[in-house]
Amino acid sequence: MLRTAVTLAALGAVAAAIMAGSPASQTTGGKPFPQVIQLPTGFRPEGIEVGRGTTFYTGSVANGAIFRGDLRTGNGAILVPGLTGEAATGIELDRHKHLFVAGAGTGKAYVYSARTGTLFRTYQLGTPPNTFINDVVVTTKAAYFTDSRQAVLYRVAMGPRGGLGDAQTIPLGGDYAHVAGAFNLNGIDATRSGKWLVAVQSVNGRLYRIDPRTGVARLISLGGESVPNGDGILLDGRRLYVVQNQLNLVAVVSLRPGLLSGRVLTRLSDPDFDVPTTIDDLGKRLYAVNARFGIPDPDTAAYQVVQLRKPH
Repeated sequence: MLRTAVTLAALGAVAAAIMAGSPASQTTGGKPFPQVIQLPTGFRPEGIEVGRGTTFYTGSVANGAIFRGDLRTGNGAILVPGLTGEAATGIELDRHKHLFVAGAGTGKAYVYSARTGTLFRTYQLGTPPNTFINDVVVTTKAAYFTDSRQAVLYRVAMGPRGGLGDAQTIPLGGDYAHVAGAFNLNGIDATRSGKWLVAVQSVNGRLYRIDPRTGVARLISLGGESVPNGDGILLDGRRLYVVQNQLNLVAVVSLRPGLLSGRVLTRLSDPDFDVPTTIDDLGKRLYAVNARFGIPDPDTAAYQVVQLRKPH
């Protein structure tokens, strides 16, 4: 694991202060958490996951590399080297320190050690070119992957001690309507209990509550609103954050009990946004990665993680 010049006790104190909303949530040792963290040139990030303490992980859609950094210092290094033909989009950490990574157009999913970067297992979930394994969420019992080209979820079961099972395909049903030739289901998250999944459909900005056992999806009504260009999402209790990538916005949605309706409270923006794709949080902070889709020379461009404050 990436080491920083602090003790584990100090990290625990900082994390506790962040959760309590004390002045330490603003600074540590007199130095603020950086508003913008620079990633390696040409990295082309897409997913982000905040792990233990102030550690974060982000994957490269260009070659599947995984970068591990520190939100407190802004420093970091490559944990998993990239390979030609590989890709990484959504990324999620489980309690056994496994990193589950969605493999985009490769149709693959990967499971790495968050400590060493060792590859534990590769799953071939979809068949190229009619697949795009986009995002992943981990519950206590399984990891669930979205496929933006197919009307399915993929489930990888996990044992109580972190054992990895085989992959299962779950067809989506209920209110879900797949749009052929478009980018469909994208960001996904789960309730703390794992009873429900929540996902966004990029092509039309719809949100769904999904039963992870059956794949039955129910439309979440936003009272006539939608979240167009919806990408990564973050479910925090009944508050849902939806990144609207090309719009450089994060929609903040208040969901009602049962998760079948809600309303858009506000939309966050930041002058440092440049096509953000996914989001995670640390205490009162949100962190999004700039994917910068559409720039002329992505392999030589600068990429960033951008911090913004959660609204009250």
